[in-house]
Amino acid sequence: MKIEINRTSMQQQQLHARLMKCLSCSHSHLPLPPPRPPPFYSLQRFASSQPKGVAKVILKKGKTQLFKDGSPMVYSGAIDRIIGRPPPKTGDIVLVADGTEKPIGWGLYNSVSMFCVRLMQLEEEATRDPSCALDMEKLLETRINAAVELRRGLGLPSATTNAYRLVNSEGDRLNISFANWMLLLHCRLSGLIVDVFGDLAVVASSAAWVETYKSKVKACISSIDEINHIHWRPSVEILKEEGMDAADLKELHPSTCPQRTKVIENGISYAISLEGQKTGFYADQRENRMFLSTISHGQRVLDVCCYSGGFALNAAKGGAMSITGVDTSLPALELARENIALNNLDPEKTSFLREDATVFMKGALSRNDSWDIVILDPPKLAPRRKCFRHV
Repeated sequence: MKIEINRTSMQQQQLHARLMKCLSCSHSHLPLPPPRPPPFYSLQRFASSQPKGVAKVILKKGKTQLFKDGSPMVYSGAIDRIIGRPPPKTGDIVLVADGTEKPIGWGLYNSVSMFCVRLMQLEEEATRDPSCALDMEKLLETRINAAVELRRGLGLPSATTNAYRLVNSEGDRLNISFANWMLLLHCRLSGLIVDVFGDLAVVASSAAWVETYKSKVKACISSIDEINHIHWRPSVEILKEEGMDAADLKELHPSTCPQRTKVIENGISYAISLEGQKTGFYADQRENRMFLSTISHGQRVLDVCCYSGGFALNAAKGGAMSITGVDTSLPALELARENIALNNLDPEKTSFLREDATVFMKGALSRNDSWDIVILDPPKLAPRRKCFRHV
């Protein structure tokens, strides 16, 4: 019985060898098996391979989770100590680490700004895509391309909308679930906003690093098929607090793109002045404006701080009974009236008043005026550094 078992085992081995030989002859054209996955790389290993070394910013106890959860701006009050000799200079790439000195991500250092570090990539992101680790130019290219693909996946631009936000500073971090898979898209670039208006891109810069990498940002945006013009708008007062000299923010070669353009959003046409507020148009409010148009039929609508009439126009398109727009800017109100005419809307149903919002509301209260829908989108309420509390 023992001999029989051994014989069977030998027969099986011979059969296996003949099968393998047959397979190697008849299927030699088949592709090789995929290579093994690359070894695990951590930010610490990447940093140690840098010729100049990378400084490490250590966070205070209890502050780490805030930044792991997505806040990209590291305040000076969140920092315990900095390891590195010589200490990092403004614009240097640094590691951001927890109290045990384990890196949680990397970013760009600023010795002057209240945001000492702008986090660019977390440890798990760098592990997933090591090609961008500690490489700002590569990261810019990757994230702007990701932003383009994300917007195209949302149908932007389209026949009814060619005005949209392409890069949304620290607001670009989206979770999209599909078929039980979680796709985490990181297009976030803190301090950089890019709005697209037809073939024109307006870049709003509010961080020193954006000015440092200005040529790369422009190159990435210029590579987008539909973009023919780029208008650069530095936020001068904010950039001064970032340590930038106002003289350095002047364009050596002034932009030749037009100062006015026309766009379409959700089927509504808008005239835009590039000398207006922010990028010239609040592209991030598209969904809110569209929602307003669905609830405005037969309503009395008040649009406070109306700017060029984005919400007012959507209310009018939605069949509002009457619309009142209030703003202190005469150029903005002139644009709003132009936009009413541009869309062939009834000017009798819409009035735009040049008045301070607080004064107007106090007067409305004394007159017992009321509206069915009120939109209030005021300017920022903490415009100075002293208004912020460090984390």
